[in-house]
Amino acid sequence: MKSAQQIASEVRSGVTTAIGELTTSLRAIRERNDELHVFLYVDEEGAIEAAARIDERVGRGDDVGPLAGVPIALKDNLCQTGIPTTCSSRILEGWRPPYSATVIDRLMAAGAVPVGKTNLDEFAMGSSTENSAFGPTRNPLDPSRVPGGSSGGSAAAVAADMTPIALGSDTGGSIRQPAALCGLVGMKPTYGLVSRYGLIAFASSLDQIGPFAKNVTDAALLLEAIAGHDPMDSTSLPEPSPSLVAHVNDGVAGQRIALVRELVEGADDDVVASVYRAVETLRDAGATIVELSIPELHLGLSAYYLIAPAEASSNLARYDGVRYGLRVDADDVAAMNEATRTAGFGDEVKRRIIVGTYALSAGYYDAYYGQALKVRTQMIAAFKRAYQQADLLIGATTPSVAFTFGSKTKDPMAMYLNDVFTIPTNLAGEAAVSVPFGTGEAELPIGVQLLGPGRSEARLFAAARVLEIAEGRS
Repeated sequence: MKSAQQIASEVRSGVTTAIGELTTSLRAIRERNDELHVFLYVDEEGAIEAAARIDERVGRGDDVGPLAGVPIALKDNLCQTGIPTTCSSRILEGWRPPYSATVIDRLMAAGAVPVGKTNLDEFAMGSSTENSAFGPTRNPLDPSRVPGGSSGGSAAAVAADMTPIALGSDTGGSIRQPAALCGLVGMKPTYGLVSRYGLIAFASSLDQIGPFAKNVTDAALLLEAIAGHDPMDSTSLPEPSPSLVAHVNDGVAGQRIALVRELVEGADDDVVASVYRAVETLRDAGATIVELSIPELHLGLSAYYLIAPAEASSNLARYDGVRYGLRVDADDVAAMNEATRTAGFGDEVKRRIIVGTYALSAGYYDAYYGQALKVRTQMIAAFKRAYQQADLLIGATTPSVAFTFGSKTKDPMAMYLNDVFTIPTNLAGEAAVSVPFGTGEAELPIGVQLLGPGRSEARLFAAARVLEIAEGRS
């Protein structure tokens, strides 16, 4: 499939049409969606109407935007007016939002063509897309393996050439981890850079929407289109979208990049080897390489699995069988609430609600949730100290390549450990990108992770581009 940048350029110039590009995308979806289970809903009629409007505007000589005619996949926790939105949960059965997320409005304004909603771990709680109430998504590179999670459907859509770009959300690694397992570029932006309005909340202080793409430039193009202040989101940074595409080829000369010991510890040998080779590539490109230890990162997993479930416990209390979605009738309101939530939520969601409710309960708040918040503060301070010694950090995105279905579902801790390298960035509210670099077991892709302080997306994309060129992916 052509890049998003190429499609947009050709549509704007009249070399191709938005309808023609959409037809290619829909054909690819029809060919592989039954096998891979990527899309939960394909809005073919709406996409055709959107593409036709773009072609009509091009014909009039209008500026149709930087994503003119580019098909895009949307994770099914993003609200879109009148389109079924499930979060891959039975609890939202039959719900069609009366409004759209800000990012979707911005995509439409930029000329993109949303084609449908992709599968995810239920309410974004998972690392493999095996927790979906509607069945798992398969990795297009090896269907016996997972695509990662929770944004596994969005990653698989791009990896399978169904769309050139996609949106996911990242609460503890849910963009970067599937990007690594599917051989894509995936960016978790600075908290507040992209509006969360219309993103169905998992953990509100951690969630952030970001891009998937096959190359760095497309990822930068997409992030630039959706970023910027939104008065509908109280956590939105009060500043315009940053210039990103213009800086992807800035390189790393003069940059200080630190290899972080804790971001490779415990990873498979082939993953560690790829990270070290990436370090040497950046050194050869003019970066100064240093080594750092950030011991506080070891506490990230423990803090995250108290903070995130606590916020989920609060956010998911709204699914009560009264206002929208599934309702299981019973003799009284309390029994109806219980029956609805029992039938509507899957095991992993129930597990996290229980953990989070316990952590917030009287007598345990200070011992668990309060302590986790203190650890989070320590981690933010540790990152601040690290960025006094380096401009960017580097490490592994995941401990291994994509794993086989069912290999970790019986042990929640084994599954949680897939996010051990990605969680710290979410706790700190900073930015990070995963870029494909090398292969491991069964020639499956390995993701190298670059981390930066808040608002460092341009530098991160520039460093990722250096690695991309070195791998011959330009």
